[in-house]
Amino acid sequence: MNHLLNQVQEIVGPSGMLLGEDVASRSDSWPPMGGCQAKAIIRPASTEEVSKILKLCHAAGQVVVTHGGLTGLVGGARADKDDIVISLERMNHIEPVDTINRTVTLEAGVLLQRIQEAAEEAGLLFPLDLGARGSATIGGNISTNAGGNSVIRYGMIRDQLLGVEAVLADGTIISSLKGVIKNNTGYDLKQLFIGSEGTLGIVTRAVLRLRPLPRSRNTALVAIDDFDHLGRFLWDMDSALGGTLSAFEVMWNDFYRLIVGDGDNHGQPLQSSHGFYVLIESTGGHEEADKSRFEGALEKALEQELMVDAVIAQSKQQREDLWAIRDDIEGLVKGLFPPITFDISLGIAQMDDYVEEVRQQLTERWPDSRMVVFGHLGDGNIHLVLTIGSLEENEVHAVETIVYEALGRRQGVISAEHGIGLEKREYLKHSRSTEEIALMKTIKQALDPKGILNPGKIFVQHEDTSS
Repeated sequence: MNHLLNQVQEIVGPSGMLLGEDVASRSDSWPPMGGCQAKAIIRPASTEEVSKILKLCHAAGQVVVTHGGLTGLVGGARADKDDIVISLERMNHIEPVDTINRTVTLEAGVLLQRIQEAAEEAGLLFPLDLGARGSATIGGNISTNAGGNSVIRYGMIRDQLLGVEAVLADGTIISSLKGVIKNNTGYDLKQLFIGSEGTLGIVTRAVLRLRPLPRSRNTALVAIDDFDHLGRFLWDMDSALGGTLSAFEVMWNDFYRLIVGDGDNHGQPLQSSHGFYVLIESTGGHEEADKSRFEGALEKALEQELMVDAVIAQSKQQREDLWAIRDDIEGLVKGLFPPITFDISLGIAQMDDYVEEVRQQLTERWPDSRMVVFGHLGDGNIHLVLTIGSLEENEVHAVETIVYEALGRRQGVISAEHGIGLEKREYLKHSRSTEEIALMKTIKQALDPKGILNPGKIFVQHEDTSS
């Protein structure tokens, strides 16, 4: 190992490697649950350096775990004591935005918020958005096929990605940084790396598709008492807004009460006695017309008794204040510490019954348990965050069994946007068939025959880790 690290240091230089306490002082999970256990953290500055490092690791059979912004929730970046971590934090260069083709080329370590800001400075929009925008990196977003708040209009990161450059386990560079929307020349190889959680290759650069910057943005927080009204409210608003609906975030009463509380942190924009709260947003191209249409659609929903109350943001600051309620993940974790988190998809019509079944089973086994629910209802994705006062392995496993078995009976999906990592691999069978998992393992074996890239993540592959 020491000989290998000496070789690697010759590639990255003194500032490109962390050892000892510099490694232990970093976390490899969120929320932080202790220091990183890896032997070393390598910080390459280019695709070429990543390639040289992986060639050495491949020859030595050395396990490599990739680190981005470390905002994942499924243990996908967790490293053991004999592993080497490759962190892409120094690979954070953004090329000038191509305003004609509406694209931007950048390195994998660039923060999501920086991309949003660069696009806006060029008069364009990068629509991927999520609460961890200030620390999540685009490489991690790609590797987990991130979703976020605007999926209902713009889709997942898969829909924003035109090309990628990635390095395979043996150091081979696969570069397809074409900035075109239509490319039907054989297999779309970038799809191999989207959502593969660093198990098939390390994404180092990407070409992203940008969109026109909206000229109008209308935001409201809406109170609804009956779950049955949520689905109709969603479809009525989507229809009335003529394709400009860009966010439809639902917070169950338990989430809203926990985050808003007595109003010290976020005020109390609406009373906390309603069953559900919807943060709805529309973006368009004509400020006055879009505002009139947005307010008219809300008025009609009120007349039809689909909603009972609403507050409409009258300024950018008010809009940000409303979003701060939905994005207050730190407050959520603090209020439900130690948290157990779930990120699932299922049909909207089944959500209410599913949530109540899970809540009832949790209460029966752990009377003092607490759970809150929120999520991107417009695309069928909700999050459950709960606490039972313990993170003991057998207790967490019992919680997971309750959550995933109830989901499996409803043909739901165990991970909507966070990936599988270590935390969900045992339950992959609830969302993927035996044949699908076998094909995944075949692809893994073909691209990483020695099993050095993030082994054990997504699925256990005993036979695939031999050389």
